[in-house]
Amino acid sequence: MLHTCCAPCSIYVINQLLDRFDLTVYFFNPNIFPEEEYLQRLAEVKEFCRRKKIAYFEEKYQPKVWLNFIKGYEQEPEKGFRCDLCFLLRLGKTAEFAQANGYDWFSTTLTTGRQKNSLQIQQTGRKVESKHGVKFWDQDFKKKFGAQISDWLAGRIGLYRQDYCGCIFSRKI
Repeated sequence: MLHTCCAPCSIYVINQLLDRFDLTVYFFNPNIFPEEEYLQRLAEVKEFCRRKKIAYFEEKYQPKVWLNFIKGYEQEPEKGFRCDLCFLLRLGKTAEFAQANGYDWFSTTLTTGRQKNSLQIQQTGRKVESKHGVKFWDQDFKKKFGAQISDWLAGRIGLYRQDYCGCIFSRKI
């Protein structure tokens, strides 16, 4: 089960994991703002999965769930505790879905993002792993030029590439 935030971050990760796992992509990102951005990222993920013949599952868009989960931490800086909470919500839901549907492993494309602290994500993944009993593949996909390769591949096939992580607080207005 691979949690994904967007298609450009997914390309390199999927290529790394496809030989090892029978992948299902999981799209749960209630943090993405505005809804048009969410829908654009979802459409790109769906199309990429269709082309690669990879199963995917999407959760309903529920930004109020995310806002309630991070309530009180809106002013935290990028990579601060608000991000910890965001990762906990999204990876927790991914592991919960993986466990309920018989998956042995889960991972995330979040470690590909330049704006993200991979160690922070990996620590959250291990915490979620122990709670749900599904193993976390905690690879830092930014290493070995993963982010650059993802960018290059996304550009080559013409994927939409956003310029912020997704949440209203990271958006440069």
